[in-house]
Amino acid sequence: MIRSDRLLTPVLLGGCLILMLSFAVRASFGVFQIPIGEEFGWPRAEFSLAIAIQNLAWGIGQPIFSAFAERFGDRKAIALGAVVYAAGLVLSAAAVTPAQHQLLEILVGFGVAGTGFGVILAVVGRAASAENRSMALAVTTAAGSAGQVFGAPAAEFLLGVMSWQSVFLVFAAVILSSLVALPAMRSPAPAASRTELEETLGQILVRAARDPSYTLIFLGFFSCGYQLGFVTAHFPAFVTEVCGPILPGGILHNIGITTTSALGAISISLIGVANIAGTLLAGWAGRRFPRKYLLSGIYTARTFVAAAFILVPISPATVILFSIAMGALWLATVPLTSGLVAHIWGLRYMGTLYGIVFFSHQLGSFLGVWLGGQLYDATGSYNAVWWIGVGVGAFSAIVHLPVREERTPLPAAA
Repeated sequence: MIRSDRLLTPVLLGGCLILMLSFAVRASFGVFQIPIGEEFGWPRAEFSLAIAIQNLAWGIGQPIFSAFAERFGDRKAIALGAVVYAAGLVLSAAAVTPAQHQLLEILVGFGVAGTGFGVILAVVGRAASAENRSMALAVTTAAGSAGQVFGAPAAEFLLGVMSWQSVFLVFAAVILSSLVALPAMRSPAPAASRTELEETLGQILVRAARDPSYTLIFLGFFSCGYQLGFVTAHFPAFVTEVCGPILPGGILHNIGITTTSALGAISISLIGVANIAGTLLAGWAGRRFPRKYLLSGIYTARTFVAAAFILVPISPATVILFSIAMGALWLATVPLTSGLVAHIWGLRYMGTLYGIVFFSHQLGSFLGVWLGGQLYDATGSYNAVWWIGVGVGAFSAIVHLPVREERTPLPAAA
């Protein structure tokens, strides 16, 4: 297959569809916090731990699925991921204990890994020309946000007409339907020198591990996961319980958003809408400015946005403003981070190298989701979790500054 000089290609469109549906389902889990907890009388920490385990399994599975794709083929990895994802959802619909949900979320997390960023971005990155790669990665990442736009509201709507168990079954069918895009997921071998092509996965992993820049990128991605994991899993419940009332006669009330529960679901959708623009802007900027400075700026902005939000009274207006501001910064880190990995260490093993970096992201996500439930049950408030997020965001803003953006030198050919 010849690498296309066009931005819009079948690979890009197919990758966008798979990511959009995968992330639509994944972004909806926070909506289930209260319904599942109330049905079984569980404390908040129980289902929070299930979501946290899902995120950790996603992180563990990402380099595994990426390495599987590089060894056996991208389409096999994506198909396996979709089947595992759907199986996890179907089995979760029958789960009645916290342990069952927590165990089955391992399957869901591995399924997200197989249909998520690591595998899909590697395929899209290889298919795009060097000039279009940054924007192609951004467009694909933005498709994940497009899924987030309708995933949480769709879950909220479906919960109004059917049980949460039935919603899980519907979502399993949605994941399997993404396989219609599988034939399009074909990309050429990565452009590389003979020396680079002869380099084994083990050799490049050793080179990356010895490079301080790889370590800094790994550490910096932690806070992204912490913030996104916490907000996705707990923000709908936080808004439901803490936000001031939606007054009759206001704009929100007039368009049908009459409860803070509905506003909580819509807030996740607003984050997705704003992130489409933010991610595309990041992709455009990644071609023109040093990625490490862009990443540092994004984390700095997130830090100020989160701090300002928690310091003011929580009202429908501040929820909407926060959702838009945080959404513009939400996944803007992904095309920049994945593009940085591809630029420094090449395309051949981009999926595995990015998958390992993404594991740090998911460690942060696990901690954000798990701490959210634990500290809420212990204190009756999410405040401590918010302030930890502010601190790790500031850490990531600093840690990206020393990253070396020059392409790492290849070892001499034997």
